[in-house]
Amino acid sequence: MKNHYLALNSRAVRLTLPLTVLCFGITGSARAQGLIVEPADIIVIHARVYTENPKQPWAQAVAIHGAKIVAVGDDTTIQKIRGMGTKVINAGGKLVLPGFTDCHIHFLDGSLSLGRVNLEGAKDVADIQKKLRQYAAEHPGEDWILGRGWNYAMFGPEALPHKKYLDEVFPNRPVFLEGYDGHTYWANSKALALAGIIGKTPNPPNGIIVRDAQTGEATGALKEAAQDLVAKVVPKPTRADKLLALRAGMKWANENGLTRVHSAGGDFEILDHFDEMRHRGDLSLRMYIAYFLNPPALRREDLDAIEAARKKFHDDWIDAGAVKFMVDGVVESHTAAMLEPYSDDPSLKGKPFWEPANYNAAVAEVDKRGFQLFTHAIGDYGVRMALDGYENADQHNHKRDRRSRIEHIETVAAADIPRFGKLGVIASMQPLHSYPDADTLDVWARNAGPDRASRAWAWKSIADAGGRLAFGSDWPVVTLNPWEGMQTAVTRQTAEATPANGFVPEQRLTVPQAVEAYTLGAAFAGRREKTEGSLEVGKLGDLIIISQDIFNINPHKIGATKVLTTIVGGRVVYQADSK
Repeated sequence: MKNHYLALNSRAVRLTLPLTVLCFGITGSARAQGLIVEPADIIVIHARVYTENPKQPWAQAVAIHGAKIVAVGDDTTIQKIRGMGTKVINAGGKLVLPGFTDCHIHFLDGSLSLGRVNLEGAKDVADIQKKLRQYAAEHPGEDWILGRGWNYAMFGPEALPHKKYLDEVFPNRPVFLEGYDGHTYWANSKALALAGIIGKTPNPPNGIIVRDAQTGEATGALKEAAQDLVAKVVPKPTRADKLLALRAGMKWANENGLTRVHSAGGDFEILDHFDEMRHRGDLSLRMYIAYFLNPPALRREDLDAIEAARKKFHDDWIDAGAVKFMVDGVVESHTAAMLEPYSDDPSLKGKPFWEPANYNAAVAEVDKRGFQLFTHAIGDYGVRMALDGYENADQHNHKRDRRSRIEHIETVAAADIPRFGKLGVIASMQPLHSYPDADTLDVWARNAGPDRASRAWAWKSIADAGGRLAFGSDWPVVTLNPWEGMQTAVTRQTAEATPANGFVPEQRLTVPQAVEAYTLGAAFAGRREKTEGSLEVGKLGDLIIISQDIFNINPHKIGATKVLTTIVGGRVVYQADSK
C-alpha cells in the first residue's frame, strides 16, 4: 500500500470531541483545545487507528468515557484528557480497528459445539472413526455422542455418509453428527432405532430420509427437516448447560475480536438467558437476534412472539428486531433451489421450502410491522425468490429504509446481481464458505455446474453493482474467527494458495473492503451505523487491537492475525496476556 495512504497527516489525527462536552469540574479534569472535558476511563495510545470514518481515516489514539468514544486524535491531545483513574493501553504501534461484527451466526449451537466432537479437518471415513473413538474414550458411557463438522467430500464419490461407518464403531451407543453446513445429519442404527425411523417412515415436510435404493431402509443420512426426527429424542441441555456454553462461546468470540453478532436462528428461544447474563455482568458480546419463521405460512403466534420480544429487548446489548426466513437448502445435497437442473443430476432442481405466494405474503406483513428481514437463499432460484419477495413488500408498503437482507447467496443469476443495489437489499455473506477445498471444488462446483460456479459467492460483483456487503461466519458451520474469512475474501485461495489463480478470482476484495464488511457495513446491515461500526466520537466504545498490520502484509498471512485486546462498551473483555 502506498505510503501516503498510511501517513498520519494533520487532518487524520486532529482531535474530535463531542458537541456536548461533559463539564463537571471534578478534580483531574483536563483542558483540551480550550474545552474542559471529564477524564477518560480508557485511552488507547501509540496506535495506528483505522477508524472507518472517511473524514478522519487514521489516528494515533482513542479515548473512551463510560460506554462511548469521546475523542479520536493524536497521542499528545488524547493524553490531555487522561485523569488519575484513566486506564492507559499502550498499543505499541499495533493496528486498532473498530470491533468486528459477525453478521450471521447461531450462537447457542456454536457454543454447545465447543464441548462436542469436532470432525472438521478429517480426511476420510477412517479419520472420522479415529476422532470418534478418541472422543468416546474421553467421554465413556452409553450417552449420545453428538458432534459436527463432517463434509461431503470426506465420503468420496458417494458424497453422503452411511450408518454402517458409525455402526462399525458404535453398535450400541447412539451417534448423531451434524454436517458442516447444518443441512444434512448422520445417524447410526441405534440413533435411528431410538427415533423410530424404519423403512416405512415417511419423509417429513421439507425433509428427506435418504434410503437404500435396494432395500428402502434408511442409510443414516437425513437431509434438512428429516433431522428433527432424531433431534427430538436427543437429551436436551439444561439451562445451566446452556449458560456455561454461552460463557465459553462469548469468551472465544471476544478472543477473536467480535464485539457484536447477528443471530440467524436458534437464539431467540433463549433471550432470557442472555438477559440473565446481562444482569449478572457476564454479557460481553452485543446480540442482534432474529426469530426463525418456519414455513409454510406466517401464523398469529409468530407475530405475537416477535412483537413481545421487540417490546422487551431493543437496546444496545440485546435487540430482537429481525425475522429470519429460509427458502431453500444447500448445493451439496441438491436442496438449494435452482433455476435450472443440477449439472450432476438433471432430475433435480431443489424445491423451495416456502410456496412463493405464502412467502411474499409473510414478508410483506412482517416488513409492514418494521422488522428487518433475513432470508436464507443459496441457489439462484432461492435468491430470485427472496428478491421478488422484497420487491413485492416494497411495492405494498412503500419506499422506506428497510434494509432487507439475503443470507449466503452462494450462486446468483447474472440478471439478479444489479437488483441488490436497486432494491437496497444487503448481501449478508460468509467468506469462508467459499474456501476452495475439495468440498467446494469437487462437490459444490460439480453439482452447480460451470455456469453457476462462475458466479460463486459473487460479493464483488454485487458491490460493484451498488449492493452493500455484510460478512459473517454461520458458526458453527465454520469457525467464527473472522481473520480466516477475511483472508479468503481477499485471496479466494486456500491457506496453501490453491488453486493457483484463485477460485473465481475476479470476486476478490481489497483488505479495506473486507474490513468494512465486518465493521461499518455490518453495522449498516444491523441498522446501527449511527452508533457502531467506526471509531468516531459519540459511537460505542467497541474496538480491537490486533497483532499485525493486515493492510501491509502478504494477504495469505491475514488468517494468522491474533487479537491482543478487545474492548466492548468501554470495558476490556479480552487481553491476550491475561490468559
